[in-house]
Amino acid sequence: MTAIPEIDLSNPAALRDPFTAYGRAREICPLARLVTPGFGTMWAVTRYEHAKAMLTDPRFELNANSYLRPDVPEHCLKYMRTMQEMDGPEHTRLRRLVSPSFSARRAAEFRPRVMRIVEGMLDDLAEKAERAEPAGGGNGNAVDLLDHFARPLPIEVICELVGIPPEDRGSWRTYGAAVTAGHGPAFARAIPAIMRDAVAAVARRTHEPGADLLSELVGVHADDQDRLGDTELVTLVWHLILAGQTPANLVANAVETLLGHPGQLAALRADEDLMPGAVEELTRWYGPQLLTLPRYAREDADIAGFPIGKGEPVTVALAAANRDPRVFADPDRFDLRRPAGKPAHLGYAHGPHFCLGAALARVQTEAALTGLLRRFPDLAFAGDGAQRAPDPGTWRLTALPVSLCPVSL
Repeated sequence: MTAIPEIDLSNPAALRDPFTAYGRAREICPLARLVTPGFGTMWAVTRYEHAKAMLTDPRFELNANSYLRPDVPEHCLKYMRTMQEMDGPEHTRLRRLVSPSFSARRAAEFRPRVMRIVEGMLDDLAEKAERAEPAGGGNGNAVDLLDHFARPLPIEVICELVGIPPEDRGSWRTYGAAVTAGHGPAFARAIPAIMRDAVAAVARRTHEPGADLLSELVGVHADDQDRLGDTELVTLVWHLILAGQTPANLVANAVETLLGHPGQLAALRADEDLMPGAVEELTRWYGPQLLTLPRYAREDADIAGFPIGKGEPVTVALAAANRDPRVFADPDRFDLRRPAGKPAHLGYAHGPHFCLGAALARVQTEAALTGLLRRFPDLAFAGDGAQRAPDPGTWRLTALPVSLCPVSL
């Protein structure tokens, strides 16, 4: 039997270039063993077809062990079990009730509101750049695009989606920053406040409905006996905040990629109709998630003929599967004209737990990049350029200094 490669996630080389590390493992074997500091080992599926099969295999489940959770007050626990931890009829029921509100059509209808948010944030960004120190080379003033645009954008969209009044959004911005930063003291402190304000938001929209997602879901019925309860609504808001920060890293990675590929950037500027396909390719090629949440074997099982013991964790190495040459032609080349969806990348997972907010994330990323490239035709790296975090699970930046050179405010 083929030897199973091992990847040490504390190895600086694997952290600097996970695409090469996972790619080498993929060409040796459809499975790799990941050594995770402080968390033992887990299996990683490296090839596309085996990854799709595992993500739809009921023998592998998402459960509470799939998440790293800080200690939180007892009253918060009932809100923290989201749809991702559910399977079978329980998952099917909730998915059926909420999916219509997250369809591609509904995301498209929401696009004008996202564009207004983007334009407002770009106004603020331009003002910050005007006050900033000149960037290197004398080509404009430097501003951190991650801090002042990509990172705060998702929580602004979530507030608009859920119907949070403008006067209350300051605290929600703090929550978004804590969640985007990842697990740590600020994240743990934010959870009780998020739950408190989500409870208040559900209560407000129950009595004062508006033109927003939460008002719609408060009244969702499948029949006279079935509807979303208050706890389920609060949990959904928590899920949106927790999972809805993905565009922050995707937008930042996308800008870094486009600035590093000037020919592709020029083509995208010349033809905005390329944007939807470009976002799909950016997600495939340089998406923020390197690994899926680990699933656990419900029983002794196998993947590609390799035995997996009951209770063992298994993840998909998206950095490998989304560049599998068995599926994608010339997979290590970034090509914004690559036919989208043929085949589809796995950046939003696959199967029953395909990302509920995928359509909204796509619209948000398209709107962000479209607005940014229209507004700042001379956008360029500034200072020391992009700075990346050594994160084994997420391909993300810690800073993205750019020069905007705005033509006008």
